[in-house]
Amino acid sequence: MKLALISVSDKSNLIDLVKFLFNNDYNIISTGGTYNHIVDNIQNGNIELNDIDYTKRIKSVSDFTGFPEILGGRVKTLHPKIYGGILYDPTILEHVEDYEKFNNSMYKLEKIDLIVSNLYPFNIKNTTEEEIIEKIDIGGVTLIRAGAKNYKNVLVLTDPSDYRQLMDSYQYIVSLTLLRKDLALKAFQHTVEYDQNIVTYFDKRIKFRKYIEQTPIKYGCNPYQTNAFIHTIDNNTMPIEVLNGNPGYINYLDAFNSWLLVNEAEKNLGYMTATSFKHTAPAGVGTSRGVITNLEKVLYDLEKYTNEDLNESHSGRAFVRARNCDPLSSFGDFIAISGIVDETCARLIKREVSDGIIARGYTEEAFNMLKQKKGGKFTIIKGEWDIDYNRVEYREIMGVAVSQDCNSEKVLNDYFEKVPTENREISREKKEDLILATITLKYTPSNSITIANGGQVIGIGAGQQNRVDCIKLAGNKANVFNLKRHPKTIDLLRKFKINVKRQDKVNAVIKYVNGDFTEIELEEWRKLFVDDVELLLKEEKKEFLNENMTELVLSSDAFFPFRDNIDYSNRFNVKYILNPGGSIQDEGVINACNEYGMYMAISGRRLFLH
Repeated sequence: MKLALISVSDKSNLIDLVKFLFNNDYNIISTGGTYNHIVDNIQNGNIELNDIDYTKRIKSVSDFTGFPEILGGRVKTLHPKIYGGILYDPTILEHVEDYEKFNNSMYKLEKIDLIVSNLYPFNIKNTTEEEIIEKIDIGGVTLIRAGAKNYKNVLVLTDPSDYRQLMDSYQYIVSLTLLRKDLALKAFQHTVEYDQNIVTYFDKRIKFRKYIEQTPIKYGCNPYQTNAFIHTIDNNTMPIEVLNGNPGYINYLDAFNSWLLVNEAEKNLGYMTATSFKHTAPAGVGTSRGVITNLEKVLYDLEKYTNEDLNESHSGRAFVRARNCDPLSSFGDFIAISGIVDETCARLIKREVSDGIIARGYTEEAFNMLKQKKGGKFTIIKGEWDIDYNRVEYREIMGVAVSQDCNSEKVLNDYFEKVPTENREISREKKEDLILATITLKYTPSNSITIANGGQVIGIGAGQQNRVDCIKLAGNKANVFNLKRHPKTIDLLRKFKINVKRQDKVNAVIKYVNGDFTEIELEEWRKLFVDDVELLLKEEKKEFLNENMTELVLSSDAFFPFRDNIDYSNRFNVKYILNPGGSIQDEGVINACNEYGMYMAISGRRLFLH
């Protein structure tokens, strides 16, 4: 006969397991409440023993050890006869010698083959510290730990949902062997979580996290950073679903961050929103606000698409605007779209060089089309729409973790309640642009500045050590965006040779607008065109920007330390500003805005991301 020790708090599925054990030549020893529960079911006829005296098949722990429970139940199973039976390993000579010696004595040592135990919940609600201390399980934890240590000889069950697996696999020795280690690991995890609850109760400063491995990644940020995985933390589920492809480490980071951005933007503004992400930062952001203009069709190479197709596709409009804010930086990007990707949008995406996409969903036609990219390896992810911001986030480096509440700050209309400038007028569209620019800041590495216009973030200055450089970087990108609308630039688009690739055209136009050529580059650049091309002169660019550039909006993730930030903003035709304020130089900054006739609102909220 084999021997099982059963002591459980959760009695789910227990009677079925007991029936199985009796039918498979197990005798049972059990503690207090569990013993009474099994005996009651035997006496009520729920467990058939074929007229065998139940005392021959089940004993209380006290009857088994010959030693009563003491100290008000604190000591039940803590006895050498129990732990000698659990920890006995027949492959160790010393164990065999002890087993034979004690088995032939008054102690009657018996091998225990199965432990069924789960711990009483550590429930602290409406409980005093004295009561809590009595709830701390000693014997149960020790039983589980001892059985798990000797898993090669003892099966350990701590989860009632595993009983069926054991019963179904029992007859297959190989399956049962494979089960032993898995069940032991689960047992150790059971005791770990129990101990964590105790520690957290006595010291609220200590927080435990459980990492649950979901999927391996081929490598981390760099190929030599191996052993990379995606985990969920504690009881959280994956907020995304990978529908196609095999995303890498950076792909996952881009997917998570970009999805947060577009999700928040659409919920706030009501427009479908797209972003183009590179290295965990946005290269551009666009919305579906307004129809695609004829000029946009020319600039974004959309002339073969009908106005009807483009304007019915909210996802398509948002995407082409996001992708074309800074198409040079967007090369090889990761795309996020807040809504359903339709066929038109998929066609627009398919022609670009991208690593993957995350969206709220995909039409069947769009999904099948995107699956063909990169030889079937294009990453396609579905994002969860309802995002829980009520969580703590951790960053780990050098074996040390820093933690903070998730940035759940919502960019709302109350950001515009404090307007200290003389110009207090702002249109609905400009306010929407400022909100879009500010949401973008939340997901852009700091220091950062964003410039927006017409439902697009057209200039992003990210990760600089001083704010003036951020403004220059964002402003120059905004200038490039607008200079692509110069008549000479538009004329250039019609002079490319037929065999020139899309991205080469993009790069050539940006080179043309910047005017930044080496002699060799200029020679190679001219070979792209069917005719000689006149370069765009510095004076022509300045004149065009002065006469045609619309009034832009600018948002800053932190206060302006000096008025020079405003002076440089004015150079890029910024007329509407949102910033947190709080600098000792705020008065000087406000005065500078008044000199230029700018509108400035002070939100009082810094939006750093590091």
